[in-house]
Amino acid sequence: MLSSGKAMRMKSDRRQTMNRSKIEWCDHTWNPITGCLHNCRYCYARGMARRFCGDIRLNKLAKDDYKVCESASGEILYVLDEPMTNETGNAIVYPFGFEPTFHRYRLDYPTKLKMGNNIFVGAMADIWGEWVPKEWINEILDVCRKNPIHNYLFLTKNPKRYRDICVPIHTENMWYGTTITCEADIGNWNYLPAVGKRFISVEPLLEHIEARNNVIFDWIDWIIIGAETGKSKEKVTPHRQWIMEIVEEADRNNVPVFMKDSLIPIVGNKNMRRDYPQGLKVQKISEKMHNKLYDICYRCGREMKKSDMIALLARSVRGEQPKQYGFMCNNCFREHCKEYGIEIPKLKKMEDNINE
Repeated sequence: MLSSGKAMRMKSDRRQTMNRSKIEWCDHTWNPITGCLHNCRYCYARGMARRFCGDIRLNKLAKDDYKVCESASGEILYVLDEPMTNETGNAIVYPFGFEPTFHRYRLDYPTKLKMGNNIFVGAMADIWGEWVPKEWINEILDVCRKNPIHNYLFLTKNPKRYRDICVPIHTENMWYGTTITCEADIGNWNYLPAVGKRFISVEPLLEHIEARNNVIFDWIDWIIIGAETGKSKEKVTPHRQWIMEIVEEADRNNVPVFMKDSLIPIVGNKNMRRDYPQGLKVQKISEKMHNKLYDICYRCGREMKKSDMIALLARSVRGEQPKQYGFMCNNCFREHCKEYGIEIPKLKKMEDNINE
């Protein structure tokens, strides 16, 4: 059993890793792995990790709080079974900065969400990087399989590993994407799974990409486009023509387009698109939440939302608090009242309000 102090520290870490995402195209981000070795000039995640890492030198001295292992190519990797905390007892979200770290205690995150969500897995890492052990990835995929009410969106610059690891492809809720920022990245789409849900993220768009008649649009189910953000002196602002060519080709191939807010100054609000593929529009719920929201009409047996039915209350003794014993849909309740000669003047008005 967790002590109250440890429970508070874990709760503190979850507040920082389980919030609804500020990334426009997903509901939540899930970061069981953080850190990356790609060294992209425009990476926002590295700067964020530096802000919330504390004193990395002191963190590494607390050797009892973490484990160390090596990747297949010799890079040092860190494993945390519990959150690392600072001297005030607050969780350190990225105790090793942007060095690859497996936060195993975050694996239960999807189980905390009762309603189905679009979850971006690995916003603070490339979990498919060559340095990431296959065992880590399989642990994450196992959690995804056990929580099928969510849509899981994976994004990588190394899509070859999708095929190396034999990811589950015959599922509607696993979305596999790759990042394309320039013409040289176009070949990445060849490594997306041959079947299943596929998407590309053209973010940041760093140069003109030849989109016309590109076969990539025959393979993908969704495309995200965004511009580089931040205040770097090397920042690239894409031309409006680069963006609109991609949008036009996507439209010709019936591929939904999602344009991030970073494009508003370039294309204007009127030309912004926020299209989702059908599979990401449907919100599923867990069995527990389903039982909480739905019930069966006591009379006709139809399953409906409890909020659209009339609760049936009864008490066995005068003065006793009434107890709920079921629900009845509006039509059945009206018929029931007619059969027993019960007059409820407000029933019709109530039905009209519900139907509206």
